[in-house]
Amino acid sequence: MEVQGEMDPWMMRLLKIQWDIDDHNIFNIPGQSLIDLGSLSQIIGHKEFKGIRSQMPDPIQPLNYPEEGVQNLLEVLKDRDILLHHPYNSMEPVLELLEKAADDPRVLSIKITIYRLAKESRVTNALLKAAESGKHVSVLFEVKARFDEENNMREAQRLQKAGCFVIYGVSNVKTHTKLLLIVRQDESNRVIRYVHLSSGNYNEVTSRLYTDIGLLTTKEIYAQDVSEFFNVITGHSYPTTYRNLITSPRDMRNQLVSLVKREAENARNGLPSGIVIKINSLQDKEFIDALYLASQAGVKVRLIVRGICCLRPGRSGLSENIEVISIVGEYLEHSRIYYFHNEGNPKVYIGSADAMVRSFDRRIESLFMLDEAILKKQAMNILRFNLIDNVNTYIMKEDGTYVLKELNGQPPFNIHKEFYTVSKELVRNVELF
Repeated sequence: MEVQGEMDPWMMRLLKIQWDIDDHNIFNIPGQSLIDLGSLSQIIGHKEFKGIRSQMPDPIQPLNYPEEGVQNLLEVLKDRDILLHHPYNSMEPVLELLEKAADDPRVLSIKITIYRLAKESRVTNALLKAAESGKHVSVLFEVKARFDEENNMREAQRLQKAGCFVIYGVSNVKTHTKLLLIVRQDESNRVIRYVHLSSGNYNEVTSRLYTDIGLLTTKEIYAQDVSEFFNVITGHSYPTTYRNLITSPRDMRNQLVSLVKREAENARNGLPSGIVIKINSLQDKEFIDALYLASQAGVKVRLIVRGICCLRPGRSGLSENIEVISIVGEYLEHSRIYYFHNEGNPKVYIGSADAMVRSFDRRIESLFMLDEAILKKQAMNILRFNLIDNVNTYIMKEDGTYVLKELNGQPPFNIHKEFYTVSKELVRNVELF
């Protein structure tokens, strides 16, 4: 075990007991030396290592945007929504939208929430350019983003000096939601609102390393919700009822628990039911208890939880109908997707929130419902691929321990490779239950 500087004696003793480590296997690293992954990334990112690093495949075109790089994105979005699944789809359409908006004299305003940025960020550069050209730019920066506090403060100050309206976080809560709103007046003087909603940060570097999902749209049902959201967090109004958005710390827990209870009620009435959820962490007691009750009512519950999971699956009389897997592989699984079968008319939510007390009570988070059939199918296919992966998957046992999923005579199915082969034909007929 490596420790850095002066370690608390009580914590050191606890770790030694927990991991059965003696003093001969503890290495104390001087405070100025390398220990963190950020420093390691700088080393392996050096040009001398380029030839021996594993090479990432080129991103594929989004299913609803095969014209990527050819047609004007501003015009395409008037016609249809685009669902992006990173890193399999590039973040370029989001960056292109921002950069075009910064240059476009018809754009009136840009509003964005920022949690983590790349060190030399194209997002920041686009916002600076927009502000300098006279556009109204509002930026909600989360200055308490762990490990990124210094970078966020520096970038926020740059933007403020350029004339942006910068909000340095919201008192008593951490802003973790990822939203972008661009207001543009077209050639016929019609106002169009371009919206991006996502699970991932506006960080073009980590978008190649984290799996995330986001939606680009001009639909009024999303634009109105996001506009209202920005009005609330900038202090211009009180929250009203959103149509496609669930937010915290307002009522996300209650709404998600209600969706789980609806599946349980359907199961008790002999109707089709089912829940599939992909998140980073599952820790909220009220939500876990609702899942237990749904399982006891006969609802099949499939959970894909990369990190902390306080629920115990497969326990007699409690959770026989619940399965939990964790996927750990080449990319960091970061998407959040909530699927509720809803008698065969699925409700699918995507966004920034895990099922944790901090997400429901101490963070500004958002989940948005997909309303278009093909986009629902795309999200459902992401869940389906996760459930059948047998290369990166660890299965949680009833006692909370994990075992690597076995092939059992099946060919290897590695989602971090298979997602590069997804087509419209493949997702069109996806069913989860």
